[in-house]
Amino acid sequence: MAEENKAAKLGDKAWYIVTTYSKHEAKTAENLIRRIDSMNMKDLILRVLVAEHEVPVLKDGEPTGKTKTENYYPGYFFVEMIMTDESWYIVRNTPGVTGIVGSSGGGQKPAPVPREQIEPVLKRMNLIEESMYERYNVGDAVKIIHGPLEGTEGTIISIDKETGACRVETIFFGRSTPVDVEFSEIERI
Repeated sequence: MAEENKAAKLGDKAWYIVTTYSKHEAKTAENLIRRIDSMNMKDLILRVLVAEHEVPVLKDGEPTGKTKTENYYPGYFFVEMIMTDESWYIVRNTPGVTGIVGSSGGGQKPAPVPREQIEPVLKRMNLIEESMYERYNVGDAVKIIHGPLEGTEGTIISIDKETGACRVETIFFGRSTPVDVEFSEIERI
């Protein structure tokens, strides 16, 4: 592929949701990554993301000091790719893949995940992209999506794109209170 065609194609990159068996997300994602490498598809299939996090292991309701990995979205993982016949074929024929969300079958290619729906997933994984900041402005209503203030709503007072710090005005005990949070912790309402 010529360099100018490759650069033009990068504008067509989008995120897709791949389905697999629950508890097999990481293994299936690894299968896909190996296929991408062996079939030299890195220019079309850009990223594979399993949205995992660590949770404490409890015994009789008490923490044991150990942690285990859980998927935020059991049975799903995410692929950023440029949709072509070849990339679509590679993903859907990877061992463990049961489908791609948005594909109605009959050779119909799936629809990409809208930007505003994939953004919270990327933020949860702390994968902040410069383009995400474009959707947020001072005065926007937001909800804190994780951290100690999870579920709290407020209004953006300031955003520092260099550090990722945001100041959000919220209401605590009937009083207007500014709180500092990371950009990855907020979502537009």
